Amino acid sequence: MLEQYFKLSAHNTTIKTEILAGVTTFLTMAYILFINPNMLAETGMDKGAVFVATCLAGAIGSAIMGLLANYPIALAPGMGLNAFFTYTVVLTMGYTWQVGLGAVFLSGLIFFCMSIFKIREWIINSIPLPLRSAISAGIGLFLALIALTKAEIVVANPDTLVGLGALNKTAPLLATFGFALIVALTYRKVTGAVMIGILAVTVVALALGDTQLDGVISMPPSLAPTFMQLDIAGALDVGLISVIFAFLFVDLFDTSGTLIGVAQRAKLVDEQGNLPRLGRALLADSTATMAGSMIGASTTTSYVESTAGTAVGGRTGLTACVVAVCFLLSLFFSPLAAAIPLYATAPALFFVAVLMTSGLAHIDWEDITVAAPVVVAALAMPLTFSIANGIAFGFISWTLIKVMSGRYKDLNLAMWVLSSLFVLKLGFFP
Repeated sequence: MLEQYFKLSAHNTTIKTEILAGVTTFLTMAYILFINPNMLAETGMDKGAVFVATCLAGAIGSAIMGLLANYPIALAPGMGLNAFFTYTVVLTMGYTWQVGLGAVFLSGLIFFCMSIFKIREWIINSIPLPLRSAISAGIGLFLALIALTKAEIVVANPDTLVGLGALNKTAPLLATFGFALIVALTYRKVTGAVMIGILAVTVVALALGDTQLDGVISMPPSLAPTFMQLDIAGALDVGLISVIFAFLFVDLFDTSGTLIGVAQRAKLVDEQGNLPRLGRALLADSTATMAGSMIGASTTTSYVESTAGTAVGGRTGLTACVVAVCFLLSLFFSPLAAAIPLYATAPALFFVAVLMTSGLAHIDWEDITVAAPVVVAALAMPLTFSIANGIAFGFISWTLIKVMSGRYKDLNLAMWVLSSLFVLKLGFFP
């Protein structure tokens, strides 16, 4: 049955290989099980319920991707967007987490419609590649700032806004150790390096009595505190338009980039370099986002860590289905997730930040009309503590600089329209 459904022989793979690939992929992305509950709990959401929602969102998304699109690509609540959900939408803008989930649902619904009507290609192709790289790098810098504050390395300062924390405390010392460990293990190509780093810091924290572990395995916590609590009507507030757009935009780029990147490495593209069943993959991603928002998870997206599974031979949706099973089994490890302190996840956040900022290496720094808006977009995200603001400033500065430089031909209809909308949003609905 598995052979017929996933076409294993046609993809030159076996059930054993697909299982190994699925477990490998899961181990490389399992850190989200520890980071997401800690982060979303700061909004007032029940930590246990968020842990369950994270497991279920990963299971649902990966299963849909495997069964519908037959690709070895795993999904789970995305890094960056969960930070935007927590620190910008709820803690900075003051919306409730229920309204935030409503905005996530609406972004998934729009993504779903765009996938059906094939609008995605027009938008992706209309946005300059350097600006896309700037958005990714900006999210990385945003995560880096969050990581440094969680590790208490960067603290608030009334005179200079931010300052250096007391580095002789437990949090900064263990966070620094955890980051170095993750980087070293990654360099040595150790599977699950990020998760190992988080667990290593937690073990030391337990030994120091800085956290408590009440068992390892238990029945899953109740999902009731977050299940179907999203407020879609509240998310229709005009002030949340840019928020919905930011959720949509980042998910769109993340998903497209991940799908193409993983497929190319796994040699799943056709002779023209196109991705067969792309529409199904996008539908899987958008459907998972809507389902995740209903149970209490931030935007669900495709994970680039899926390349770890394809590296050991994963070629079909069976790999993604194995990841889904692993997420379901993780439901019974909630006590372990509850014992992980915030500073134990900080090294993982900073490591992801390093990976995301690497895209700046491909920017043409010799062209000042490109370099300037890229820097504006990337720095605006951490400094305004908002991904949406960074995207807006990036689009506006790109268009304004190109116009004033006389390079009108570098602009297309989408850039004119989107930049104008961002000006209206910032001017009248800040």
